[in-house]
Amino acid sequence: MANIVTLAEAEASAEFYPDDSASGMVLADGQHSQFIWAKFEPGSVYRLHSHPYEQSSVMIRGRLRLTVGDEVREIGPGDTWFAPAGVPYGGEILGDEAVVFVDIYAPHSGGLGNDVEFF
Repeated sequence: MANIVTLAEAEASAEFYPDDSASGMVLADGQHSQFIWAKFEPGSVYRLHSHPYEQSSVMIRGRLRLTVGDEVREIGPGDTWFAPAGVPYGGEILGDEAVVFVDIYAPHSGGLGNDVEFF
């Protein structure tokens, strides 16, 4: 796995989730953390969920009405969020542009979708 990944490389290598409305890629697998690229197509839903590891995220493209715990905000490129372990979060994709963000999981999640509880 490369230590430097361009946006174009991430988009070209991403794996689609079963419903084809979202895709993701592990950008880096560290000993104590994991770096993930995610893309959600317009009209899809970033389902409300939680997991037993922390997630810090940076929005790259698109607009999202994001819920983290009891807080709800509309966010866009350059905005960030933090979801503590066990706190439900998710959102609604806004507009006609795909949403792209990068996540950092700590500790390491063990793989895309591991230990996720959906609501």
